[in-house]
Amino acid sequence: MRKIMYYVAASLDGYISGPANDISLFKTEGSGVDQYLQDLQEFDTVIMGRKTYEFGYDYGLKPGQPAYPHMDHYIFTHSLQLENRHKKVQLAQPTLEKIDTLKRGNGSDIYLCGGGIFAGWLLDNGLIDVLKIKLNPIILGAGVRLFGASITQYTLHLRERQLYDHGLQFLTYDLPKYR
Repeated sequence: MRKIMYYVAASLDGYISGPANDISLFKTEGSGVDQYLQDLQEFDTVIMGRKTYEFGYDYGLKPGQPAYPHMDHYIFTHSLQLENRHKKVQLAQPTLEKIDTLKRGNGSDIYLCGGGIFAGWLLDNGLIDVLKIKLNPIILGAGVRLFGASITQYTLHLRERQLYDHGLQFLTYDLPKYR
């Protein structure tokens, strides 16, 4: 079965973006960023919520187009409508059945892009298998939390730690199953 990997940049205080979706303090160059871009090539499927997909519009993404051209996209939403949707972009209702179908499908592990509300829902339902945090040496103070409003608790064990320039660290954890 395919695993869902939540591979995400975060601040030391647990935010994936600051107030007003500001990401300007996150590292955008260096060996860690190069590694992240290389790692993305290993995924053939990406899942995200509506807000994460629409966040891409601020960086040139056109509605209906894939953010990662080599990946099949599943945007989980109750409300988003897209005209002229690319064949690699699918809209789906956020249901446990749809996630289970994707995990049972063929292909690489699944990249969970973005986070916040959708990542919290996946966490609450025991559907994130691997957490890989690109830990940036910054404190944002407010913004979008790593797992939104989730209050689910886990004890994690560090599988891997990679150090990069500019104080960036990649921390990889396996999440235990409780469902």
